[in-house]
Amino acid sequence: MTETAKPSIGFIGLGLMGSAMVQRLQSLGYPMTVIAHRKREAIDDAVARGATEAKTPGELAKACDIVMICVDTSASVEANMHGPDGIIENIKAGSLVIDFGTSIPQSTLKLEAALKAKGASMMDAPLGRTPAHAIDGLLNIMSAGSEEDFNRAKPVFDDLGENVFHVGSISVGHTLKLINNFFAMTTACALSEAFAMADLAGLNRETLYSVMASGPLHSGMMDFIKANAVDGTKDMLAFSITNGRKDVGYYSNMADDLGAPSFISPATKQAMSLAQSAGWGDNMVPELVDFMASTFNRK
Repeated sequence: MTETAKPSIGFIGLGLMGSAMVQRLQSLGYPMTVIAHRKREAIDDAVARGATEAKTPGELAKACDIVMICVDTSASVEANMHGPDGIIENIKAGSLVIDFGTSIPQSTLKLEAALKAKGASMMDAPLGRTPAHAIDGLLNIMSAGSEEDFNRAKPVFDDLGENVFHVGSISVGHTLKLINNFFAMTTACALSEAFAMADLAGLNRETLYSVMASGPLHSGMMDFIKANAVDGTKDMLAFSITNGRKDVGYYSNMADDLGAPSFISPATKQAMSLAQSAGWGDNMVPELVDFMASTFNRK
């Protein structure tokens, strides 16, 4: 994409991932508008690099060709979308909204319909990999929406991601991400319990890992959990227990919407809920092994 062709971008949600994405896009010369949410540091850094700060989501939407949202929950997405100062009320016809977060598919469908009534469009494009990958433009992007919107957004996606997928129509990206995260969190919980149970049985954690990892059970998630359980590196997977619990809850809601009983997610949700209620919510998912080990050792 040439310098003159770069669309103006408004970015809402400058947390760890969002601020890394903004840094990447600014380094490539995209005109950027941002809005403060909880912490000022990332906003101040973006403004120092040339971004404009908007006071409301609506003001941001008026200033941009593409509105990007990277916030924590569907409720947060909806809060930015609705109301007199929200995106839907103020968006320009022809603009594109992209939700990079992990949201409830039914919510995404409703928001897209409201935007379409205003002459705008929407994609959901949940992400894989870490903020470090975002800074280098190496994210995995699971984008969903019309073919026309995907072709329009693809040059920007290519600047942010190494692996860019068009997975289907609107909300399919969020559906895929929820299934992905359900599987990931279930694996993390199961392996954390395995390490904690090994402690009780007097089995060395490294021995357990070495045997399990030599066969078909080996995976990237296994290595994330092992990094803390064996090596003491807690943040190899920088994803909080609270966020994991939220995603599994969304997956359960999606199963309910589809009229299907989820056999496995109730156990995963319970394990993460117990950790969260015990004050471990802000800890990273690999620290579930520490929570479980401490729970097993209470006598």
